[in-house]
Amino acid sequence: MTDTSSPARSLGAGSAADPEPHIVPVRNYARWIAAAVSVAALAGLIGSLAKNSNLHWDVIGHYLFAGLIFDGLTTTLWLTAAAMTLGLTLGTVIAVMRLSASPVLYALATLFVWVFRGTPLLVQIIFWGYAAALYKNVMIGVPFTHITFFQAETNSLLTPAVAALLALGLNEAAYASEIVRAGIQSVDPGQTEAAHSLGMRPALTMRRIVLPQAMRVIIPPMGNETINMLKMTALVSVISAHDLMSNIQDVYAQNYQVIPMLVVASLWYLALVTLLSIPQAWLERRYGRGTTRAGHDSPLQRMLQGAATLTRRQSKEGDR
Repeated sequence: MTDTSSPARSLGAGSAADPEPHIVPVRNYARWIAAAVSVAALAGLIGSLAKNSNLHWDVIGHYLFAGLIFDGLTTTLWLTAAAMTLGLTLGTVIAVMRLSASPVLYALATLFVWVFRGTPLLVQIIFWGYAAALYKNVMIGVPFTHITFFQAETNSLLTPAVAALLALGLNEAAYASEIVRAGIQSVDPGQTEAAHSLGMRPALTMRRIVLPQAMRVIIPPMGNETINMLKMTALVSVISAHDLMSNIQDVYAQNYQVIPMLVVASLWYLALVTLLSIPQAWLERRYGRGTTRAGHDSPLQRMLQGAATLTRRQSKEGDR
């Protein structure tokens, strides 16, 4: 009588009775040690700052929500919004000029980028703030004739706020143009050719087809430019534009509490940058749909996902 049982059949029967294999993740003790050391160092630094009497926390608390600080915040916010609007609008036009087949438009756009990207922003702010030393009057008319349509004194026209807006906006336009140009060039040329074959004009093609697809590339660096613009408004304090940093300097010039007032400014800049990061992350996820990776998750989302994964792992180990 032959034995009908085979090794394979015996192995299968035995494996069915075996419990589910227990997978143990690799223990990375160096990572936990580095995390513990980092948390301990951060706690020590925070504790040292909290107990440091030289910071004068009473002064910081007094001026943190003072009316003068809020006046400076208002100027900082509208300068950031207006300069980014001017920079993005003008930068888009310059980017299209740089991609134009016309050598004149290309040369003018290249010259603009070369000048405003090649000189320091601080120099440009001071130049616009003291433009009256170069031209006492601003005139608009027909060149090389005495025909004038508009004339005004430079000091009355270029107030510190207007000078700051021009300096920040024109400087941003040079950088925004390169970002927009890179975004436009990232779009497949076949998209433009298909739009032209359907009878769409170049301007309509750029507005309806190319730019919406280029936003996926434009949004992340442009969000960084917005955050950088918010901080760069502090430079307009050299022409007394009454922004946040200008008012902070006015205060510590009177009470000589330089470090506490700088802490006040830093706290407000950190708060504003954090608020700006929220819509930036939302826009990146919106325009990156279909290509979104895990790297687009915010730090808070990564922490929550890591905590959820650790909780599930511990619950499984507890069940076993």
